Amino acid sequence: MAVIYSKIGIIGGGISGLAAAKQLSKHNPIVFEATDSIGGVWKHCSFKTTKLQTPRCDYQFSDYPWPQTHDNSIFPMKNDPQIFKGKVMHSQEYSKLSVQDSAQLVKGKNVVVVGYKKSAIDLAVECAEANHVIYSKIGIIGGGISGLAAAKQLSKHNPIVFEATDSIGGVWKHCSFKTTKLQTPRCDYQFSDYPWPQTHDNSSDNFPSYVEILDYLDSYANHFDLFKFINFNSKVTEIRFVGGQETMAYQSLTYGKPVWEVAVHNTKSDTIQWYAFEFVVVCSGKYGDIPIIPKFPMKNDPQIFKGKVMHSQEYSKLSVQDSAQLVKGKKVVVVGYKKSAIDLAVECAEANHGEEGKLCTMVVRTPHWIVPHYSVWGLPFYLFYSTRFSQFFHQRPNQGILRDLLCHLFSPVRKVTSKIIESYLLWKLPLVKYGLKPDHPFEEDYASCQMAILPDKFFPHADMGNINFKRASNWWFWEGGVEFEDNTRLEADVVLLATGYDGKKKLKTMLPEPFRSFLEFPSSMLPLYRGTIHPLIPNMAFIGYVESVSNLHTSEMRCKWLARMLDDEFKLPSTEKMLEQITSEMDIMKTSTRFYKRSCISTFSINHTDEICKEMGWSCWRKKSWFAEAFSPYSSQDYEKNI
Repeated sequence: MAVIYSKIGIIGGGISGLAAAKQLSKHNPIVFEATDSIGGVWKHCSFKTTKLQTPRCDYQFSDYPWPQTHDNSIFPMKNDPQIFKGKVMHSQEYSKLSVQDSAQLVKGKNVVVVGYKKSAIDLAVECAEANHVIYSKIGIIGGGISGLAAAKQLSKHNPIVFEATDSIGGVWKHCSFKTTKLQTPRCDYQFSDYPWPQTHDNSSDNFPSYVEILDYLDSYANHFDLFKFINFNSKVTEIRFVGGQETMAYQSLTYGKPVWEVAVHNTKSDTIQWYAFEFVVVCSGKYGDIPIIPKFPMKNDPQIFKGKVMHSQEYSKLSVQDSAQLVKGKKVVVVGYKKSAIDLAVECAEANHGEEGKLCTMVVRTPHWIVPHYSVWGLPFYLFYSTRFSQFFHQRPNQGILRDLLCHLFSPVRKVTSKIIESYLLWKLPLVKYGLKPDHPFEEDYASCQMAILPDKFFPHADMGNINFKRASNWWFWEGGVEFEDNTRLEADVVLLATGYDGKKKLKTMLPEPFRSFLEFPSSMLPLYRGTIHPLIPNMAFIGYVESVSNLHTSEMRCKWLARMLDDEFKLPSTEKMLEQITSEMDIMKTSTRFYKRSCISTFSINHTDEICKEMGWSCWRKKSWFAEAFSPYSSQDYEKNI
């Protein structure tokens, strides 16, 4: 056995070890630290409330270390901790718990702290804070578009909004790339009572960038003084049901008792605070936080790959310089063919533009219809799907036998409409050339809210050879890149996964049982009445989980509906009636598209809003003439107030 010789060895990397190493440095001592960091007890035996007990000026290195002693009590044999039915823990073991686990240990428990020195006092303070609950009528989870709309419509109740990050904006702030733009025309993506500022030239760019959208949202929040409601850096880690059996159905805000308790982790102070609410509005959204990572055979997972694997969520957090550096001069594979994947491919192509640039390859499992702009053969796109007349030919919930018959008779009209749009896209775009012509009709992508607006430079980059395409249903890693089911291999330095997010899993991590299990439905869709209320989860609403052509308009309308429901302007139907309505909507989605799990209402959005208006006591017909009512599109401005 070989022995390494040195003059001096020092065991321990705490205060004493550091002081010794400093004073003996001329002898080149070897210091042995058992853990992965210096600091000793300060690193491994401190609580989140632990502070120095001497003035800063008196706490400096010297040649006399502080002793560390434990005063262990001795119990009689018959009265030792073994007889106790609860939990016994030394402060050392407690200090190793996470913030969430330490709060969970003492929350709602009778806690005895033995001792009166600094550690004991800190423990007592943490127990007291964990059991202190702040009460408010309404809590809102999320500071994105839906959270802002909810805060505005419920502002008279002084809601508390929990935003996990340090800024508003949701996915626009935290899941966007530098090329990300709005997928809806600017005029269709604005709050009903706050149009886009006049400083924007709407004619020059109908699809604003994510930076413009964030500016608009910030302006909206300032205009309506919404920031006063928002707690930033506040991540909801747990929700508890504290209502009784009588609150298993919806209770009015006049009930006056909390139904939910919410644990919030302040990521700045690293503390847990509990809140109690009569009603909770979940606006955390379907996107962000929990990425979907494909599953691979054990020997062909990302571990075998010698390059870099990154989900689009991680990529979106990079700076412009770092994202360009990641892909420049690299062979990049982008997995996916929806909006995020297309944006990633364009960014990779632009970073590698030039003679020394490398090829970017998109791995496409299911091609979807993409559109270059919002017009078809010179006609505005809204004429095909976004008017009362055009939606008359599509199925809607609870339409009756006569409308069922009419929809069946007019089904050829729907097919012709889809074919007209497909013919234009095949003429306008080189979909056949690159093997990207979808196998399903355009209507199915529209009915599932999967129609993506194409970046201007996407196909020009493909024509220049900067972007390539590979159709494949299954693929996996090898050490030099990715391999496909046809036994072909593709070399890669970087693999970017634009494979989406698991929004339902994000909800499940927050909700307790049995409510967590209620999120499961045979159709795999989230069962929400009016896209907002789960019939089996009391005093809780979900905003932003139903999609349409304009998600902002959809969320705002549901927030208006929710505000009036909470003000007792109307009553919810029975649980049976709500489930019947939910099932009817799901059946329409299933018959409209094979991609129905996205919960999209785009083909019957006007009818859906009509029914919301009826419950609020509003008029359904919002236009000034029958012609406009039939042939002009509806937007959020049509629903600014009751008429």
